Amino acid sequence: MARILAIDYGGKRTGLAVTDPFQIIASGLTTVPSGELIAFLKNYFQQEVVELIIIGEPKNWDDSDTHATPLVEACIKSLKKNFPDKPILKVDERYTSKMAKQSMLESGMKKKDRRNKALVDEIAATIMLQEYLGRSF
Repeated sequence: MARILAIDYGGKRTGLAVTDPFQIIASGLTTVPSGELIAFLKNYFQQEVVELIIIGEPKNWDDSDTHATPLVEACIKSLKKNFPDKPILKVDERYTSKMAKQSMLESGMKKKDRRNKALVDEIAATIMLQEYLGRSF
């Protein structure tokens, strides 16, 4: 089987998470500078089989677009251009960053580590992917 990759795209950083090959468990992969995302994925896809990319769609509580929505749309366009064989699915990313911060707090992570925004982005991508897996079954 192939993995599913989740992207929590941001203006500066992009958090990534992947499933195991059996698509049971979501794990944080890394955080990369957003400008390096395509290069990172080209390398990653040479090493791993990925059958689906999910990307967080930023929306306000009333379903209106956020300031980040155009950035994500541009990322999706670039993904489609560079990886035309990979299906891309937008998923709701509301509250994933808050959930990531809460998860870090509940796990007993030190305050200094909880301020690491790159780690927050990676955990947010993992939460998004785990929620997708939960709905898929």
